[in-house]
Amino acid sequence: MSAPKPRAAIQEIAAYVPGLSSLAGKSKVIKLSSNENALGSSPKAIEAYRAAGNDLWRYPDGDSTQLRLALGKRFGLDPARIVCGCGSGDLLLLLAQAYIVPGEEILYSAHGFLLYPIAARAAGAVPVRVPETNLTASVDAILAAVTPKTRLVFLANPNNPTGTYVPKDGLRRLRAGLRDDILLVVDAAYIEFARASDCSSGQELVDGGENSVMSRTFSKFFGLAGLRLGWAYCPPAVADVVNRIRGPFNVALPAQAAAVAALEDMEFAAACKAHNDRWLPWLSNELRAMGIDVPDSQANFILARFPNDPKRSADAANVHLNKDGIIVRKVGAYGLPDGLRITIGTEAELRATRDSLAAFMR
Repeated sequence: MSAPKPRAAIQEIAAYVPGLSSLAGKSKVIKLSSNENALGSSPKAIEAYRAAGNDLWRYPDGDSTQLRLALGKRFGLDPARIVCGCGSGDLLLLLAQAYIVPGEEILYSAHGFLLYPIAARAAGAVPVRVPETNLTASVDAILAAVTPKTRLVFLANPNNPTGTYVPKDGLRRLRAGLRDDILLVVDAAYIEFARASDCSSGQELVDGGENSVMSRTFSKFFGLAGLRLGWAYCPPAVADVVNRIRGPFNVALPAQAAAVAALEDMEFAAACKAHNDRWLPWLSNELRAMGIDVPDSQANFILARFPNDPKRSADAANVHLNKDGIIVRKVGAYGLPDGLRITIGTEAELRATRDSLAAFMR
């Protein structure tokens, strides 16, 4: 007897592995592996989520109408051009499926999000990994990698796990240099944390043409990772296409209610930004003083790069941190075997991490 067989490309996918949440033998840990919000969720979002529990027997609004209106109000966007999904990753997968013919190519930067090659292979595309310059996506390298088979470009801005970004002028140059039939998707999952004035979400590209998309998430800055909620701002034609293939009730009712409340809680948003603005530079400078290389980051995490010394390697540092009950993210799968990604947690968590790494480096 023979069993059903998937497409060959599916067998080539290395499944995404999330950051660890627990350690054997440790009843209490400091989890800094998943870039979750250090301050948790908005109290107003939690209240709205609980209130929505009274209506769990009803289907959610299939169009996420109130959520799209709230997003439009918060960010000055046309709600009709917003599509909501079960996490921004859901929408990235849908875009690849909608605009790729098997055998065509999707470009992404060398140290870009691991979901990009997964989305490519799932759609039958060839993922093309483009070299970076100083851990930053290179506009010139991306444009040089374009072939007649290129149909989509994924670009995280800021990038995970490096925290680096392409300035607004660079994004414009990239869009201008790509063929009109190539869809540029700017994944701005961390844009709310960015401190650089020229770090762009790509919104202006969407407003200025028919071939760019901006994707965003509620998992990071808004602290709603457990609800799996993302959104995309698209040209009208792209929004129409994604709406045709997304699930009919793809955003849960409590998730919609909590997200609307989170968008309206400006006090909590200000506290989250202030916390990250204070503690990201602090941790970066503390680690640099120990001899650990830390590139400037525009997100809510840092990339710590360790010396080329077996006793002081990233793997050895990870083992040491784990012994102290601290979980960070190994990034060898991103082509960075010398690095560890560390989320900006609470003050107490970051001081404990600093002390653990200081002992390790000594």
